[in-house]
Formats: sequence, structure tokens, C-alpha cells
Amino acid sequence: MDIKWRNSIKFIVWTAILAIGISGTLSIVSKGSEYIKKDYFHSPEFDVEMDQFIGLLSIYELHDKTKVELRNNITVIDEEIEEHRYRYGNLSEQVSTIKNQYEPQIQDALAANNEEVANLYKAERDEKIKDITNNFKSDEHIRKKIVKEEEEKIDRFFQEREDYDSQFQEYERAIKYYLQNTETGEVFTNLNGVEDGSVKEIMNDKEMLFIQNYSDSKNGYLSTEASYPYIGEGYDDIIALLYKGETQTFEGAIAIPKSTSSEHPLMIRYHDYQKAQITFYVYAGIGLLCLVLSILMYKKIKPFQLVKSLEWDGIYQRIPIDLRLIAYVASFIVMVALAFQVLNSEIYYDNLYSYIYDLLEWVLPASMIAMAGTLLQFYLLLAVLKETSSFKEEWRKALIYKGYFILKRAFLNTSVGVQLLILLMVVFLSGIGAGITFMDPGVILFYLFLFLVVTLPVLIFFIIRTGYFNTIIQNASALANGNFEPDLPVKGQSVLARLAESINTLKHGVKASEKAQAKSERLKTELITNVSHDLRTPLTSIISYTELLKSPDLADEDRDAYVQVIDRKSKRLKVLIDDLFEASKMASGNIELAKDHVDIVQLLQQALAEYDETIQGSTLQFRVAVPEKPVYAYVDGQKLWRVFDNLIGNILKYSLEHTRVYIDLIKEQSHVVITFKNVSKYELGGNTDELFERFKRGDTSRHTDGSGLGLAIAKSIVDLHDGSMDIDLDGDLFKVTIGLATI
Repeated sequence: MDIKWRNSIKFIVWTAILAIGISGTLSIVSKGSEYIKKDYFHSPEFDVEMDQFIGLLSIYELHDKTKVELRNNITVIDEEIEEHRYRYGNLSEQVSTIKNQYEPQIQDALAANNEEVANLYKAERDEKIKDITNNFKSDEHIRKKIVKEEEEKIDRFFQEREDYDSQFQEYERAIKYYLQNTETGEVFTNLNGVEDGSVKEIMNDKEMLFIQNYSDSKNGYLSTEASYPYIGEGYDDIIALLYKGETQTFEGAIAIPKSTSSEHPLMIRYHDYQKAQITFYVYAGIGLLCLVLSILMYKKIKPFQLVKSLEWDGIYQRIPIDLRLIAYVASFIVMVALAFQVLNSEIYYDNLYSYIYDLLEWVLPASMIAMAGTLLQFYLLLAVLKETSSFKEEWRKALIYKGYFILKRAFLNTSVGVQLLILLMVVFLSGIGAGITFMDPGVILFYLFLFLVVTLPVLIFFIIRTGYFNTIIQNASALANGNFEPDLPVKGQSVLARLAESINTLKHGVKASEKAQAKSERLKTELITNVSHDLRTPLTSIISYTELLKSPDLADEDRDAYVQVIDRKSKRLKVLIDDLFEASKMASGNIELAKDHVDIVQLLQQALAEYDETIQGSTLQFRVAVPEKPVYAYVDGQKLWRVFDNLIGNILKYSLEHTRVYIDLIKEQSHVVITFKNVSKYELGGNTDELFERFKRGDTSRHTDGSGLGLAIAKSIVDLHDGSMDIDLDGDLFKVTIGLATI
């Protein structure tokens, strides 16, 4: 046999033995107090029998009042008269109650033109009002009514007592009693030919199965107050009359002879109890034995280790954790319910094997299945619950967790979730209402009114919203395919309106992105062209003059001139390569700033000082306006000096001769603004953004010495300082504005 099958059988056998062991142990807990060291005559069932017998005995034998005597002993006290008189309120309240009771009946009879019936109701009403009025006029009137009620109750009591004659006689065939009134000495017994001296001889342990003695020294007297009247409730006053209004006590004994017929119901129950007691001991013994055996088997076969070999773990782990927990709780509840079934199940008296048969038929198999499922799930769940990370991962796969996020997404926009709930409720209630109209056509008008006022407007509203939603979907699909449809109409402030507005914004963004992409492609092409041109021009000169230097008959003057050209072009090429490398580093962000507290005013003045000779030799007139006090900022002084150097160099290269240059430094709250203004000698055009592109120069003929990277590098440095650098053009007026945060 395959090892998996053997392990499965071992686990099932162990579970079955454990289920029987626990079931038998629970039987001891639940039934032990009834059967261990006890007999039938000390069981709750027999106590009930005795209470019934003593109750009937007290009514049938332990009194000497007849029906006539009880009638004659009826007394009415003043408290009873007052209670009867004001039982339903004062006179006016009772009269008003009676009138209100009969008025609808009288009016209905008059409406039906049945005056005779109406008169009968009126007469009955007036008779009751008269009776109530007499209650408040005469105590004797009330006394007669109370006496009459008591007489009727006595008659009912004796009539009901006759229904128990056969039961009392049945008890007397099995139960013998000898009781003597402790006050009067009167003897009550069903023993034949008993003399005072022979009572103890008859009622002895040899002759009787059970004896209950009543005496002052041992068990106390039998009290009529303690005996429960067997006949129904409501006869307390009658019982008091039977016992002469006092509690009577009796001494003697009540016993069950051994000679009682085995066919008597009491003896049948006695023998059935003995059978049930044997059944209890047998089942309890088997249960304890199985419990011990299951513990020994657990140590030997290690049932939970067998589970691993069955490869159930992989299949079980695929089930969501919340379903596993629910299944575990359900199986645990079933197991507990079956345990209570064992605790509360009765051991049948009529058949020795009925109890065990019922347990073996369904309780034990069900218990075994529930217990196996519970233990198995507990073992498999425990491995997951022990590891916090594993449990969190499993919980994310749970249906409840997923359902929560589904609902959360449904109510991500509250109005949509609420509208959906309203629609579902209206449709649901409309369906219920339609069903009600089939059962009760009388409400169809009310249903139609609600349908027209509530259901139809809600449906129209959602149909309109659905159409609007479909339009948005169609427009979005066209946008995804690259087709730009006209803008969606934005209606109201609903979520669909906001969605339409967002799609319109997205469409305009896509258009702008396409334009920007086209521009980027154009600038990329220009960049490649410009880089090739700017690098190739000095390189070509260097190569050409190098070839000329190779001529052996070259004059010294020409050789010196060629070397100077090569030197100049090499330096030009170095500047281009250095600027290109620095611009590349700036664009990639692969640069570190050495920030410190720097006086911007002094830094600007130093940059101007570097170009002092050039400025003096030019035809430009510089107008510089800076604050007298220092303006500090947390910046990289060397990099920011490079910005000023580039801008001042550009001004000197590209400004129109005989014009003025304005450089202003202004402190504004937490910012400093530096402005450079000059008149360009070249026509710049209107697109200022392109001036920040690499290798973009105002001199489109590219005859100047600039690399076209100055503004790009300057803007990158300012951006790294979280500042701003903007260019404004007004005709040929060129303006650069730099903004930096100050300390």
C-alpha cells in the first residue's frame, strides 16, 4: 500500500479514537453526577415522581374538607372588597371604559340599520354600568360577587381534581405511605390491616426498595406547605381552605415495596435507569480507555507529522486565508456543538443500546470529521500565524482584504459610490414593490405613484449619466488612437464632468507634448550639426596647418605664423570640448556644489573686474547698480562666478557698439535679483527658450568665437542652486534675470 494511504489511515484511526475518548470523557462530565454512586431513587426523575405523588396525596387524602364545607368557609375581607372595587380605576374611569367599548359596536349596528342589535348592545352596556355603579354604592354587592367567584373556583378545582383520580390510584398501587398528623394525631395510610406496632415491621429495608422517613430527628416532617399542589395554578386560596388555613405537618414514611409489579410504570423506569447506568459505565470506560490510547498513539505515530507527507499543505495554502479562518471557526463550532450534544443527550431507558447506537450512528462520525478538520486546520494555520511576514502576505490575498479595496475603490469618489447605492436600492425596492402589487393589487396606485415620482426619474438620471460616460469613453479611445476629437462638454461639478475636463487637459497636453517632441527632434538635429561644425572647423585648420609645417622648404616666418594658428585653433578646440563636457555634466546632474556663504555683490564686482580692461577698450558704456551692503547667499561661489563670467563675456561679444549695458542687483525680501540688459548686434528672433539650448547662438552665421554653450551652462548652474534664470527680448533689447534665495 502507498505510504500516503497508510499515513491517511493512521491519521483517521487516531482521530476516531480521540473522538471516542473525548466523547466518553464528556459523558462522565455531563452524566457522572446522575449515575456515579447513585440509584434511581436518588435521581432527579424520581424526585419529580415523588413531588407529583405528594402533591396528589395532599389534595386527595391529607385534608377532610368536602366541596360544601369549602363553600361554607369562604370569607371576604375588606381589602378584597377594595381591590375588586378599584381594580380597573375609579367609577368615572370604569364607566368611560365601558362606553368606549360598546360605542363602536352600537354605531356599526345603527349604520347597518339594525336598531334591534344596537338596542341589545345598549342594554348590555347599561347593565354593566349599573353593576359598576353598585360596586361603589354597596360593599355587600361586591361581597356577593366575590363569594360567587370563589364558589365557581371551588367547583372547577374539584372538577379538575377528578381528572387525576386514575393517576393517583396508579401511584397508590406502587407507593405505600403511613403518615400521622403531628397536631391532631390523625393517621393517613394505604396499608391494609396495619396496627401501630406493626408499621415498622412492614416498612423495613428487607421488604422495601425505597423508604423515605419523616421524623423530627432525621429528615424532618412532611409539610403541606412544601408539597406542591399538583393541580394547575390559581388555586392557592382553595389549598389554604383545604388545610384549614394553616400549615400541617406529618410524620411517618413513604416507601416502594419490592413486591411491586415489574409492569408498573414506576418500576419500568427503575429498571431502565439501571440499564442506563450500566450503559454509562461501559461507554465512560471505553471513552477513558480510548483517550489514554490516543495519547499513547500521538507520542508514537506523531499524527501531525503524517500530515506533511500527505502533501495537503500546498493545496491548502492556495485557499485565501480568510476562507481558511472561516472554515476553521466553522469546524470548531461544529465540534463544540457536537460536544454539547454529547453533554446534553439523554441515555434512553427503554433500550440498553439506544444511547450508544445513536452516538455511533451519527454523533461520533460527525465528531470525528469535525475534530479531524479542526485539528488539521489548526496545525496548518499555526505555521502561517507564527510568521508575521507570512501572515501579512497571506492576508493581502484574502477575499475580505480584496473586497475592502474593491469597496474602497468604489467609494474613492463618494458621490459615485452613493449614486450607485441609490440606484441599486431603488431598483431593489421597485422589484419588491412590483411583487407586492401581484399579491395585493390594491396598492398598485400607490406603487405607480412612487414609480413615477422616484424610480423613473432615477432611471432617467442614470441613463443620461451612462450616455455621458459612453461619450467620454469614445473620446478617450479616439485620443488613445491618436485622433484628436473636439473637446468634451464639461457639465456641472460631477465626477464625470471632472473626468471630461481631465481628458480635455490630457488631450491638450498630448498636443503640446507632440509639439515639444517635434521641437526637440529639430533641436537635436541642429545640435548634431552645430557640434560637428564647431568641432570640425578648428580641427580642419589644425590638420591643414600641420600638413603645411611638414614642407622642408618652409620659411621661418611662415612656420611661426602656422604654429600660432595651430595654437589658437587648438585652444579654441579645447574651449569647445571643455564647454561641451561641462554642459554635459550639468545636464546629467553629475556635479557637486561646494556651497558656502558668499557675498553676491562682491562676487559680481570681481567678475566685472576680470573684464575691466576689455570693458575700457570697448565702445560700450556699463551702468552697474548694486547695494552698498553685502547680500549673502548659500551658493557655490566658483560656479556662480562662471555664470556671471559667461553673461558678461556674451555682452562684450554680442552687444551693439556704442550702446549702454545695465547690470542691476536688487535685494527683495528673501531673494536677490540680478538683471543684465544690453542691445544685441544680431537679430535674435522671438523664441527665447531656444537660446538656452546647447550650441544655440544669436550669431547664426557662427563667425564669432563663442561655443554656444554659455547660456545653457549658466542656466544649469542656476537650476542646481534652485534659482531661476529667464530671458526677455524686446526687439533687440536682450535681458537676463537671475533669482537666488538669500540667507
